[in-house]
Amino acid sequence: MTPSKLLICAATTLALGLGDVARADSAGQDRNDADGRGGAFMIWSPDLAGPNGNAFPLANVLNGFGCTGSNVSPALKWRNLPAGTRSLALQVHDRDAPTGAGFWHWTVYDIPPTTMGLARGAGNQAASLPAGAYGGNTDFMDTGATGENGNYGGPCPPAGDVQHHYTFTLYALAVDHLAAAGGIPRTGSASLYSFVLNKGLGSALLGQASFSATYAR
Repeated sequence: MTPSKLLICAATTLALGLGDVARADSAGQDRNDADGRGGAFMIWSPDLAGPNGNAFPLANVLNGFGCTGSNVSPALKWRNLPAGTRSLALQVHDRDAPTGAGFWHWTVYDIPPTTMGLARGAGNQAASLPAGAYGGNTDFMDTGATGENGNYGGPCPPAGDVQHHYTFTLYALAVDHLAAAGGIPRTGSASLYSFVLNKGLGSALLGQASFSATYAR
């Protein structure tokens, strides 16, 4: 075999070897993503993703106060929980609501760290939440707008408003039971829970991930 052919064979062997390494790295990353140990902590919704960004379809919009949606809570997925996560907390907030403090639409606390998402409609029945998790209060409390439909309340901004932004925030916590750790009642308001989550837990807040979806009518 000539020297030139030897060089070609060596280059081909090296390229194949590098390809095997790349495939192995990719497979390892997929395994990490699947069990929550690789990459960035993140949350998203397959129900709200659209070609022009995250937006609410009518299925997830409130049925009340002039809105005619089905008020079904969207499916959520997350991955890459911080090491040491013992529970998760979810809050959904409309920062554009004309209240001065925004409007709380959905809260779920004490979500087990073994879950990697919430199924579509999980916010509509307490029994649909993961074992141990519970829906907290929202600003729909006592309005009757959600009725017997769980604690999820979909978007329903004033007619003619510009698009409102609804932020889904997932908190990774180093405590099993948020209310007990924060010294607050389970029936506390979403604002009180938000204060504990963002200011009251110190190093027990391991991380948070969020995304926003829009709606206007």
